[in-house]
This record gives sequence, structure tokens and C-alpha cells, in this order.
Amino acid sequence: MTEELLVPFAYDYMLRAMAISALVGAVAGLLSCYVVLKGWSLMGDALSHAVVPGVALAWMGGIPFAIGAFASGLLAAGIMAWLRGRTPLREDAVIGVVFTSFFGFGLFLLSIFPSNIRLRTIVFGNVLGIADSDILQMAIIAVVVVLVLAVKGRDLMLSLFDPVQLKAIGGSPGAMRLLLLTLLAATAVAGLQAVGAVLVIGMLVTPGATAYLLTDRFGHMAGIAAGIGTGTGLLGAYASYFLDGSTGGVIVASQALIFLVALVLAPRHGMLATRRAARRAAGPEMAA
Repeated sequence: MTEELLVPFAYDYMLRAMAISALVGAVAGLLSCYVVLKGWSLMGDALSHAVVPGVALAWMGGIPFAIGAFASGLLAAGIMAWLRGRTPLREDAVIGVVFTSFFGFGLFLLSIFPSNIRLRTIVFGNVLGIADSDILQMAIIAVVVVLVLAVKGRDLMLSLFDPVQLKAIGGSPGAMRLLLLTLLAATAVAGLQAVGAVLVIGMLVTPGATAYLLTDRFGHMAGIAAGIGTGTGLLGAYASYFLDGSTGGVIVASQALIFLVALVLAPRHGMLATRRAARRAAGPEMAA
């Protein structure tokens, strides 16, 4: 029995899949804290879909997919910001229009310019077949994102909670918004290769949402979210070998399961704790 459980570690492609899934999960988990606190869940969804035409154009131009996808994501973010300041539309409407337009354009390009890029790979990822060059790109993206968060994390937090204080110390809320969008686009590119455009949004939202239920301190929230991303990435890729299912699907489903447990059992913000607090608050009133 023990030997059977160790079988995945005998295959190089499984070791690579587990390592990359854990790496992307950790970075996406860290960023998910900012996404949740900023209320940008739909923005993460938009960027994960907006990179698709960049992938198609990169293949047509013979350049690395990561460059095309990253440029496409930044362009989409720029268009969203431009439209948001020049139309009376709500932000969610602007985001929805832009990301569906980019995604549709990407599908159109893939349909009229047949290539070796499979739509299924873009949408659902293929971490088991990842190339060495892709691993290097993902590692570079992960290191850069973590370094930027280490240097600019405090300013990003101020832009979320106290933009006036950020301006007072010489910072720019607009620049921090652009920086966060850039980091999201870069992580969406990395996640695209691991779990695909559809599932990357789960990795960019669910760990942070789960951690938010478990703690009121940002440092703890970031640690919990990164731990969830790393653990589900590693164990999800491992479990997918035995389940013979989509690696990305197993990872995101695992994160969703952890979220549901936290939603119910979280000590302060879980459903059960909230219900108990409501009963305690109602008790004196009923007695009176």
C-alpha cells in the first residue's frame, strides 16, 4: 500500500507538476488576499480570460506565449481603467464587456489561424505536459511577484485602506492600482499554463477568501492563503494521479472544499459562530 502511494514520485513529470502547482498556488494565494480586500474578484476573472488573444498572437508572431499573454492582460486592464473613467457604466459592467470581448477575439483568432495550440489547453491548462522553458518563465514570474510584494506590500495595503495616508507619504493610489493589475496579469499568465484560463480565477480568489474568514490580521491572512495555495497545489497535483482527473480541477475543487469548511466552522466569522453570536445577543433582549 505504501509503495503505491509513492508511485507518483517516481515520475519526473509528476514531480514537475507538483512543484509548479505548489509554486503558482503560493503566489496566487498571496495575491488573492489583495484581490479579496480590494473587491477585485471579477477583475481576476477578466484578466485570466483576457490573456487568450495574447497567446494566439504570440504563436502567430513566434514569440514566447508568456510575453503575448502578459501584454494582452495589461492591455485589457488599461482599457478597463480608461473606460471606467469615461463612461457612466458600473465597474462590473465595464469588466464584463472587456474580458468577454478579449476572450471572444482570442477564440476567433484560434479558429481562423489553426495552430498547435489546443483550446482545451488554454482553457483548462496542462501542467503535466509543461516544458522546461515554461517552468523557467513561471519561476521568474513567481520570484518577481513575491519580491514586488515584499517591497511594495505596505503601499499596496495603504492604497486599499487609507489612500489619503498613502498620498501624504508621497505615494500614488493610481500607481498602486496599476501595480496590482500588473501583478495579477503576470500571475494569470503563470496560472494559465498550470490550471488554465477558467480555473486560474479560483486560485486568485478562493485562498484569500478562506483566509479572510479565519483571521482579522493581514499578515496571518497572507500566510494562511499562501499555505492553502501551496498545499492544494502540491496535494492536488499528487491526488490527480490517482483520480485520473484534471490537475487544475482537483486543485481548485480542493480549495473550494477548504473554503466551505471555513465558511461553516471558522471560529469568528463562520456560519456556526455567527449564529451563536446572534443567539447570545438576542438572549438578553428576549429576557428583557
